[in-house]
Amino acid sequence: MGARLRVFLSQEQDKTLLKLRTTDVPQKVKDRAEVIRLNAGGWYVEKIAAHFNWTPQTVREVLHRWQKLGREGLWEVPGRGGKPKWKEEDI
Repeated sequence: MGARLRVFLSQEQDKTLLKLRTTDVPQKVKDRAEVIRLNAGGWYVEKIAAHFNWTPQTVREVLHRWQKLGREGLWEVPGRGGKPKWKEEDI
């Protein structure tokens, strides 16, 4: 096992992440914000993964994206997922 991954939040960052729970954003964003807050609160990656029923690697990816990109790392990267195979005129 490697070193423990831990993020630290300022009070402003914590308030911003807490506020995301009540705003109209996708559930994935809310979950990622909560993962970051739990880790900053002292929860280990494995415990967070068990709480959300995620793999530890997924939790680590969320934490690394937070460290690298900040708040923008909570949202999906444009262009992800399957592309539609139909065109507008097919409908």
